[in-house]
Amino acid sequence: MVRRKRPTSTLEDGLAAQYALPLSGNSNATFNERPRLSAPTGKYSNYVVYVDESGDHGLEALDDNYPVFVLSFCVFHKNHYAQNVVPAIEAFKFRHFGHDTVVLHEHEIRKEKGAFRFIDRAHKRAFYDELTAIIETSKFILISCVIDKRRLREKSQLGSNPYHLALGFCLETLFELMQEKDQHDYPTHVVVECRGAKEDRDLELEFRRVCDGENRWSKRLPFRIVLADKKTNSTGLQLADLVARPIGIATLRPTQENRAFEILKQKFFCSGGRKQLGSGYEGWGLKIYPVPDSEKPR
Repeated sequence: MVRRKRPTSTLEDGLAAQYALPLSGNSNATFNERPRLSAPTGKYSNYVVYVDESGDHGLEALDDNYPVFVLSFCVFHKNHYAQNVVPAIEAFKFRHFGHDTVVLHEHEIRKEKGAFRFIDRAHKRAFYDELTAIIETSKFILISCVIDKRRLREKSQLGSNPYHLALGFCLETLFELMQEKDQHDYPTHVVVECRGAKEDRDLELEFRRVCDGENRWSKRLPFRIVLADKKTNSTGLQLADLVARPIGIATLRPTQENRAFEILKQKFFCSGGRKQLGSGYEGWGLKIYPVPDSEKPR
């Protein structure tokens, strides 16, 4: 198994083309106040994790326009998720579609397919602005890994599975986060969308391998995988889907205007704690692998 190191990188925005709106400097003010930690009231941790990916994990053929694989973990406190995030998305759907059965998929929104055919530019703008505002004000912690498949091939690691590499990095970082939150002695559920029978079996096997001790500490990690059907109308999975591809695009185009990434970078798990959100996330909440030659892992 490849020894996982902590890569660092500077990201840029991938949401700009999709969620372009003026940024509010105070929308995450409550993030800067460290909340009082509370022990779980039941047998599970206070947090739930939703996972999605962007790009394919194959190494044989590369898409020159998107030669990366991105895995993103959105970590929510259950109370905030149930009381604030889910109602906000439900109300958003009712306003724009008249019902809540529509599933928000980044690809379909970006390509304006299916339910996402806008009446006019004003309608499109209102939709993006409102959705971006929900992402901005929703409190979640972002953990993500970007696998540069070009450099993986250059290093003769064709036998590596980008999904499994990214999963290991993200699970290790999630454990560090749960330690910080004093939740590491309680099981935390990690919800992943099903991809296919074989892929799901391989994913579950790799997940259990990492959690059973094949990690940096050679210890058991308190995580439980939940494989959710693609038809599941999960708010958390939809938000994870909305942030995954933009992170990949941001990595590929570091000189592009970075306005919307200013929102996402406030969410990353970072080295300075909650009072330093928006900085120190490279190599912590965001990892690039293989590590760029000019960077050193922490």
